[in-house]
Amino acid sequence: MLIGDVARRSGVSTRMLRHYDALGLVRPTGRTVGGYREYSAEDVRRIFHVESLRSLGLSLKQIGRALENPALTPSALVGELIRQTEDRLARERELLERLRAIDASAPPDWQGVLRIVELMRELHSTSAAQRQQAVLARPEDVPVPAEMLAEAVLTESDPHVAGALRWALARSGGDGVGALHAGMHAEDADIRRRAVLALAEMPEAPGAAAVLADALGDPDATVRRHAALALGRQGVAAAVPTLVGMVVEGANDVDAAEVLGTLSLDPGCTDRITTALTDELAAPTADSATRIRLAQALVELAGTTAQEVLRQLAHDDDAAVALVASALVGVLTERSLADHAEGHS
Repeated sequence: MLIGDVARRSGVSTRMLRHYDALGLVRPTGRTVGGYREYSAEDVRRIFHVESLRSLGLSLKQIGRALENPALTPSALVGELIRQTEDRLARERELLERLRAIDASAPPDWQGVLRIVELMRELHSTSAAQRQQAVLARPEDVPVPAEMLAEAVLTESDPHVAGALRWALARSGGDGVGALHAGMHAEDADIRRRAVLALAEMPEAPGAAAVLADALGDPDATVRRHAALALGRQGVAAAVPTLVGMVVEGANDVDAAEVLGTLSLDPGCTDRITTALTDELAAPTADSATRIRLAQALVELAGTTAQEVLRQLAHDDDAAVALVASALVGVLTERSLADHAEGHS
């Protein structure tokens, strides 16, 4: 079969067939009297083998090794191919993110495009100081795209750089909530923690409260706690169970108690919070340290019910609890006298 016939039947161009011949990959078995290449049925089968392997992404050099070396196992070559493909996909994902960031920022001219590319390079620098300066030292008339900031927040491990990124993102107007929402669904708990910290600094951004509310059910305790603190400061009562749990566990319990105190200013929440703390005080698993933390949380609450509970605790069988409760009752008394004096001044 002549080269033209092979090209028509195989779909491989005559130019490529000559290239295969030059490489020694598929050499025609014979030649005609006039010197033209003549392919046998076995040659054509080899062409189809080459094309099949090319469809997997193998280079011509790799195909040659595979066909000529029986000792070369498919697993070794396919494993190498997988690694190469993963690297290529990673590079293409990075390129796609860059293009999306440029598109989202809608630069008016090519100079604007170059500024964004420079910013991306700085944000991906191996130097933490340079990444931080990329945000803090930015001229006011050169805004940083919110989506780019959000993506950087999710990957930043240096606490100082992360703080600067969150600060800049909070000033961006909330456009990065979508990327942070995606981060809240990451399998990596560290990414979810970074996302919830950023959302906590922009709770009033459109959509942020809903994402934080979903985070109350996150499997990671740290994520739940950050979400509860942020929502509680916004007056969201759904955060109460998590906040009470933080007091019980001694995890950011001072912050949790302060937020519970703020929430208790709402008459609809006062009894709920007091009841939750009182129930934990009576729990058989509550040790002395836990009950002391609960007493300290009670002193933050508005209303007379919490004060009455503290007065009862001042006579508790646990001497340490009774001592702390007595001191807290004294604080409440002094506070009440000061408020009374101020009201009559």
